[in-house]
Parts: sequence; structure tokens; C-alpha cells
Amino acid sequence: MSEIRQDIVSGDWVIMVPERAKRPDQLFAKKEKRKPTPKATCPFEDLRGTGNWPPHFLVPNDEKKWRVAVIPNKYPALAHGEQCADIHHRGPYAYRKGVGYHDLVVGRDHFRNIADLPPKATLEIFEAMQRRFRMAEEDDCLAYVSTFFNWGPLAGASLYHPHYQMLTLPFIPPEVEGSLGGSKRYFKKHHRCVHCDVLKYERKAKTRVVDENARAIAVAPFVPKSRMEVSIYPKRHEPFFEKTPRRDLLDIIIVLKSTLQRMRKYLADPDLNFFIHTGPIKDQKKYAHYHWHIDVIPKIFPPPGGFELSTGTDINVFDPDWLTAVLHGRRPPHPLSS
Repeated sequence: MSEIRQDIVSGDWVIMVPERAKRPDQLFAKKEKRKPTPKATCPFEDLRGTGNWPPHFLVPNDEKKWRVAVIPNKYPALAHGEQCADIHHRGPYAYRKGVGYHDLVVGRDHFRNIADLPPKATLEIFEAMQRRFRMAEEDDCLAYVSTFFNWGPLAGASLYHPHYQMLTLPFIPPEVEGSLGGSKRYFKKHHRCVHCDVLKYERKAKTRVVDENARAIAVAPFVPKSRMEVSIYPKRHEPFFEKTPRRDLLDIIIVLKSTLQRMRKYLADPDLNFFIHTGPIKDQKKYAHYHWHIDVIPKIFPPPGGFELSTGTDINVFDPDWLTAVLHGRRPPHPLSS
């Protein structure tokens, strides 16, 4: 029998129907090996020559020896002008100008993403993101920084060279508003962080823990909004990515690296996205109840069907307990959890 589970933060319902996954072995069929594009045609190999200049900053600040570059996107979804994005009206509709920043965080390595980079090299990338967050906090026009990674064409990546995108928005996105609101409701009722309670339970249950170390943990959510989703949390309560101490961030990176390696090994190297869910950059005292985290979502399934699109309710055919077993190298004979 199927099971309908409610997300503890958002209140959304997900229908879990693992018995509909009749042929799970199709997930693990061998694929063609990824083929890197030539470095000679990569726009990130020569930032000045390809028009990706000037950068916001380089790490270190050396045009020839940089290891991380934070640059404006050449084809931005948003651009910052002299004024903020005030709301206007046109008949019954509200609109505002597309004010914001659309940045790229580029590592120097053309071939390796976080799954293969040494943790300290990834730490430089994440600390550059934190620095860009702090720059955005000084801008009165902006409210939220959306930070994400697309890997492979099914995940929206148009270039092979690993790079990470940051869109700084003049509003808080609805998905984030929902997460913040759900966390606040739980805190008002229980006087505790909802994510801290979830992690406490998952560490005790152990069935959905993908990996953990002293300061970070990866879990397959009990109510996955996306199929094959894994979430990575700092163990210490922290609402804001940009305020996370270096030692905690390094442990988070190590668990993220492990998760990506497991997905590549046991899920046949899927295209994927990961993104950072964090508190807004303004009025931060209001969001002390929140707990930032990273969601990793492999692109294994076709797009949502009519039911999902018409109801906003997902039908998920893979139980997170089963996924956790797979990511530990234990492939159950059928995707039904015990």
C-alpha cells in the first residue's frame, strides 16, 4: 500500500508509491563516459580574452595565478542599476524591474567539480561565495541570494567547466518563504529548531543517514520533495550560510563531496543540481529559528506529469530508506523499504 507523508516544515504532502518502480535496475545502466569540452574553447580559461572581465574579485588577486574567480554572468537574468526594484502596477498586475546580481563563481580546474576537488580547494570556492554574500548584505536593494550548481545538460549546464551561480534577488522566493514560515511555526510551538529535531531523530534512527562527520550530516529526507534527494546540514544550529565558521564549512564540504561521489558511483553518474537554502540577507534577527542546508537532486526521472503539475503534489516511487541503502553500496532487490 502507498503512504502519504507530510513535510514537517512546509506541510506539503507527498505520495510514496515505491511498488510502482518495477524496474529499478534501469537506473544503474552504464552510460557513456562524460566528455570534457576542450580547454581551448572554454570561456573561463582566459577571462579577459573572452569578455569575462573585470571580475568582482579573484582568489588570490592575481590575473594569472587565480584559483577562484567571482565574475558577472555575461548573460544575466538580473542586472543592477542606480535604483532599487520598486513595485509598479499595470492594471491588475504587479511588476518591478529586474534589479539584482547574477554572478558566477569559477574554480580554476577545468575538469574537476566538488566530487573530485580536494576539500581545501572547494573551501576556497565556498569562502568566495560567503564573501559575495557579505557584499550583497550591504546593498539595500536586495533581499536574498540564491546559490546553486548545475552539472550536466539535464540539470541546465551549458558548459562543462564547473562553475556555481549566485542570483541576488530583490525579493524572497516563494519556496524560501514557505520554508522560513514552516520553521517559524514549529519554533513557536515547540521552542526548538525543526531541522535540529529532524537531525536528532535521523541520527538515532540511522536508516536515512547517507554520511556524517563531526560537524556535518547528509540525510535522505523522510518526505523527499524531489526523487533521490539528499540534504546536507551543519550539525551546529546556524541560520546563515555566510556566517558559518571555516571548520564547520570544511566538514560540510567533505560530506557534500562524499554524497556526490556516492551518487556518481551508485546512481550511474547522473546529471544533478545542488543548491543552498539559507536565511535572507536582510532583517536577519527575524530568522534565528532557521537552519541552513544544501539540497542535492540528481536528474534521473522525466519531468513531472499532469497530476504533479495540477496539484503540486509529487508521486515519489523511491523510498528514502532504499536510496540510503543504495548510496551505501547495498542494493536491495526491490525498492520497498522494510
